[in-house]
Amino acid sequence: MTGRLAQLWRYPVKSMLGERLPAADVGPAGIAGDRRLALRHRDTGRVASAKHPRLWRGLLTLRAAGAAPAPVRITLPDGRTLSTVDPDVDDVLSRVLDIPVTLIDRPPAGATLDRADPDAVLAAGLTAEVPVHVSSLGAAAPGTFFDFAPVHLVTTATLARVSAELPGAAVDAVRYRPNLVLDVDAEGFAENGWVGRELRIGPDLVLRVLAPTPRCAVPTLAHGPLPPQAQALSVPARLNRVAPLPQLGPQPCVGAYAQVLRGGRVAPGAVVEIG
Repeated sequence: MTGRLAQLWRYPVKSMLGERLPAADVGPAGIAGDRRLALRHRDTGRVASAKHPRLWRGLLTLRAAGAAPAPVRITLPDGRTLSTVDPDVDDVLSRVLDIPVTLIDRPPAGATLDRADPDAVLAAGLTAEVPVHVSSLGAAAPGTFFDFAPVHLVTTATLARVSAELPGAAVDAVRYRPNLVLDVDAEGFAENGWVGRELRIGPDLVLRVLAPTPRCAVPTLAHGPLPPQAQALSVPARLNRVAPLPQLGPQPCVGAYAQVLRGGRVAPGAVVEIG
């Protein structure tokens, strides 16, 4: 099976909006500069994540661009920008989010985040008190803030399959926060069957698919100018509820997680081969 790399994305600060790239280097820790920074709640010590939307959905009103350790630029909802090296960056972000936060560049020992039960969020709404599970992070690649793996991919076929169920509005890839959007000749949710297989992208990059990606409440949230879209989660919950890992029960899944077997530089248009 072959295709093309359609889009390439980086998210410099965990749970903030990211940037679409014209090219990128990909290594063992994923795309250079991806998820290298995060915010930490000063009171609880938890890493900020929009997976807990009642508390952190405001992160998706902020857009980050650049690759740490160089300064990363953050655009605020009112269009103002600040740099991650500005002396008042923590105070400004705390005021915007109305939560006391500190920008960090490494996961603290025992780093955790809160993940609200996605089915409960669908049923009760974004502002409701729902069950929250505590998840650890930082094991996928030292010094990063990935939840499970350094690369997340989704196919245009899967996006089209979800969109076909929506009343007059396609689902945008950014709702699922992929690094790679692949345009291949496949059925929707084909990523489920790629576990254990290798993907070659361009002349150098080789990935191994690890698991389907279980979806949290994030796709349902407003993403910058994109309004909330509950169907971005409810459709896969109905059409593609699978167990991504043996220890997990069935989850609504979109896309797949992957690890990097051999790094390389890639750009949209690169040939994709699925072994």
